[in-house]
Amino acid sequence: MRLARITHADGVSFAALQSPTTAGGEPDGGDICAEIAEHPFGDPTFTGRTWPLADVRLLAPILPTKVVCIGKNYADHVSEMGGEAPPAPLIFMKPSTTVIGPGVAIQLPPDSQRVDYEGELAIVIGRPCRDVPEARARDVVLGYTVANDVTARDLQQADGQWTRAKGYDSFCPLGPWIETTIDPGDLAIRTELDGEVRQDSRTHLLLHPVEELIAYISRVMTLLPGDVILTGTPAGVGPMASGQQVSVTVEGIGSLTNPVQAR
Repeated sequence: MRLARITHADGVSFAALQSPTTAGGEPDGGDICAEIAEHPFGDPTFTGRTWPLADVRLLAPILPTKVVCIGKNYADHVSEMGGEAPPAPLIFMKPSTTVIGPGVAIQLPPDSQRVDYEGELAIVIGRPCRDVPEARARDVVLGYTVANDVTARDLQQADGQWTRAKGYDSFCPLGPWIETTIDPGDLAIRTELDGEVRQDSRTHLLLHPVEELIAYISRVMTLLPGDVILTGTPAGVGPMASGQQVSVTVEGIGSLTNPVQAR
């Protein structure tokens, strides 16, 4: 199931994206957004209201209480940044105010001279959990979405710790929706800047896979429904400039595209 958060003529709703088909199983027009009552966790119920996807605007698919991120989780990215891969997952966090949706501009702050894209697979938590064993990690997942861990690289290097560099408003694009049925073990992930491929990898190259990340993080903190875990970025990170457009695509989910502009 694809779970989205949309804005329409009557307000904002969670919705499931449905693809109508003919009696013969062929696609029958564009996708339809079926409104979900209240929230998408558990077994969602539907109000009966629908809108064509073309008539609504996609928002960030979830508004998390926290975004927990993993650094240096692809060996090739570790190499390009220098240093060694950490033996355990390297955790940092982004504030919830970094989250934006598809099509919303990434704002370049005036106090940074280099802001980088970092395309990533994101995990969306589906239930409150703590001390989750790896064997049960997927039981607490609502689904997966696409993320861009935008980073003020010069400030990251200057500060030593990463809060300021990772924490500006608009520095966590999420979307276009949450896919609940995919296996995250080996998905293609690609980032394009103005249509040129800059990152091209697969999630089976994660040094610490999804199940390990959930178990490790949940030993530290309680994860709540809607919380997001960014799993790390592959090699190929680089700067963005005002007027450019960045697009991150994860196989089986879709593409997340955002323009870039000066703040």
